[in-house]
Amino acid sequence: MSRNIFAPSSRRLLFGFGQRLSSTLECPTPKTTSVPIVQNEMPDCEFQPPSYRGPSYEDIKKLRKNHLTPNILSYYKKPLLIHAGHKQWLYDHNGKRYLDMFGGIVTVSVGHCHPKVKRALEEQSDTLWHTTNIYMHPKIHEYAEKLTAKFPGDLKAVCFVNSGSEANDLAMLMARLHTGNHDILTLRNCYHGMSPYTMGLTAHSTWRFPLAGVSNGIHHVMNPDPYQGLWGGSHCRDSPVQVNRECNCKKNGSCLASDMYYKELEQTFLHSLPCGKVAGMFAESIQGVGGTVQYPRDYIKKAANLVRANGGLFISDEVQTGFGRTGEFYWGFEGHGIIPDIVTMAKGIGNGFPLAAVVTTPKIAKSLGMALHFNTYGGNPLASAVGLAVLEVIEEEQLQKNSLEVGTYFLKCLSELRDRYEIVGDVRGKGLMIGIELVSDRETKTPLNALHVMEIWEQCKDMGVLLGKGGLNGNIFRIKPPMCIGKDDVRFAVDVLSRAIYDFLEKQKKKKPSS
Repeated sequence: MSRNIFAPSSRRLLFGFGQRLSSTLECPTPKTTSVPIVQNEMPDCEFQPPSYRGPSYEDIKKLRKNHLTPNILSYYKKPLLIHAGHKQWLYDHNGKRYLDMFGGIVTVSVGHCHPKVKRALEEQSDTLWHTTNIYMHPKIHEYAEKLTAKFPGDLKAVCFVNSGSEANDLAMLMARLHTGNHDILTLRNCYHGMSPYTMGLTAHSTWRFPLAGVSNGIHHVMNPDPYQGLWGGSHCRDSPVQVNRECNCKKNGSCLASDMYYKELEQTFLHSLPCGKVAGMFAESIQGVGGTVQYPRDYIKKAANLVRANGGLFISDEVQTGFGRTGEFYWGFEGHGIIPDIVTMAKGIGNGFPLAAVVTTPKIAKSLGMALHFNTYGGNPLASAVGLAVLEVIEEEQLQKNSLEVGTYFLKCLSELRDRYEIVGDVRGKGLMIGIELVSDRETKTPLNALHVMEIWEQCKDMGVLLGKGGLNGNIFRIKPPMCIGKDDVRFAVDVLSRAIYDFLEKQKKKKPSS
């Protein structure tokens, strides 16, 4: 079970990676709607990266074109050549520093090149790099005990793999073997991986290849999105910032939008599934690639109950929301008031090291004993040492608490941008799992053209802030930084984003013919 996040740390914060926080969460209200000035300079950093000594920028471009497969895409019109990382900072080959607000796609959890994690890897590499689990080695056992202690209930059996796709792939297998059923449900707009097996789970046309059998037994149900969906409004989300439209839900009572989306889910059971037979349902606690989409209160709990009543398992995808990122809880599913049957995790689990896991109950785990099942690299000594160090850093530096306090501050600052700029349609999230949806029309919520979004995005990069992008229409900024960021970083990032939006709108005004 996760610990009280407000408990005082028994150890001092290490190496300056943790952030001391003030008690106030208020973000200053903009004093004017005139030209925004970047008042907060990029926060200082004493770290000096080593000089870049690799191939030239042009040679790297040629090598990438000639020797990497074409699916390896680059961000930005002029791609960055990243050379070094430190805490929340990245450095290009020229030594220019950038504030990393995407964390290697929600992967760098405790900070780039964290010294404790680095030291754990070095010490293990001096002892034992690799031996498969046909032999016992200590680190996988130490790590399994430490990791499963973070889970409630009977979630005490762990199988280690190497990526989020592998974890979800294995969870599908376990659900089908354990229940004896075949059909699996996921939400539209979800992302659960890109292996041929998990591609069927992922409900984005942009991430799906035209392959036979990909969707075998998988059903995508209506996404319960309080902003873009049919139902939802100002009392539906578990977020410091609510949807900017009214609803009839009671602030602390039942959510009518949740009830309506649940009825739509029931229709799938009535019309698309064998009666009383489903293997399971996958859900991200907050959708990541889809644009930080949150669900109405209690929807996930009701969905899990319905799945179990029909013989299935509920699988929580914590690849992006786990390890304290959402702030209030260690795992995103805890915010929905449930204990899943299976939990998958990756990304932040290893702070960038290739590591992932599936945690379930001993009873469900027995399904893997029906035949031989093996993973050569899963839980190897190096990965286990890294994973163990990451867990310790999150505790020692109170990064879950930091995610809650700095993330809430961040969301409130961004809500001021929504009040200032009409193209900011929605701000949402919890902790340091944040999304900003840009629209061309507030009333219709029409997505802002992706090329226009890129103009703003490019200027933020030029000014030193790296943001992620997401959503089916590419109109959502994804903010998921290393969990060690502080309020100074937030103020700088918000200033830069505000200036970039303002400059874009001014350019648009000049393009319009005068009446």
